[in-house]
Amino acid sequence: MPVLYLSHGAPPLADDPVWPGQLAAWSASLPRPTAVLMISAHWEEAPLALGATRTVPLVHDFWGFPEHYYRVRYEAPGAPALAESVRKLLRGPGTPVQDIPDRGLDHGAYVPLVEMFPGADIPVLQVSMPTLDPRRLLEIGRRLAPLRDEGVMIVGSGFFTHNLAALRHTGGTVPGWSAEFDDWGQRALAAADVDALLDFERKAPAGRLAHPRTEHFAPLFVTLGASEGDLSSGGGRGVRSVIDGFWMGLAKRSVQFG
Repeated sequence: MPVLYLSHGAPPLADDPVWPGQLAAWSASLPRPTAVLMISAHWEEAPLALGATRTVPLVHDFWGFPEHYYRVRYEAPGAPALAESVRKLLRGPGTPVQDIPDRGLDHGAYVPLVEMFPGADIPVLQVSMPTLDPRRLLEIGRRLAPLRDEGVMIVGSGFFTHNLAALRHTGGTVPGWSAEFDDWGQRALAAADVDALLDFERKAPAGRLAHPRTEHFAPLFVTLGASEGDLSSGGGRGVRSVIDGFWMGLAKRSVQFG
């Protein structure tokens, strides 16, 4: 099963004239997963936590939006069997796993899923990021990689550039730091330069400006770990950018591994 890293957008993504169609076309080109394992920028919890294994209300973790965004529902089945597989793969020295059964999908998870799998008929399990350390997240992805052979789609959901405060000074244009980081990231992915990506804060142009806090880039490292075999099979042939361009000045680059 392919592994995805996608830029998830905010709730108004649903009203964009282009992006929902791009996500829908992407999902139509993919094999149907047995389940989706979601790692979102909007859930940091240590030790690593498993969200609800049954259908529970969504987490509308945003403020100041029109009321209709808070009425969105996505009642995907829970994934208890997947949760048990994740426990077995991750539990070990230094990697405790906890359950938070009432924690529903946050907007980093459900906003793209509504567009990609609108029937809400595929089991979904969200897991937290217990750290933002790139190498530790890479190792978590490596451990999760066997799930791909069971038909599980591993999805890292973040944003390829993310600095909302700096956008206030751009006048609605794509800022240089966003464009420069996106170009660098695309080239690093195409070259399968995992070492550069892991050290993006120092090696990427405007790395610290594109991600003053790194939680929206961090899910990429889980997907890199889970797709290590694809990347090592020869350059960047195991990775391709499916969606690119910008949304409100932020790079919405989204990639598929395998």
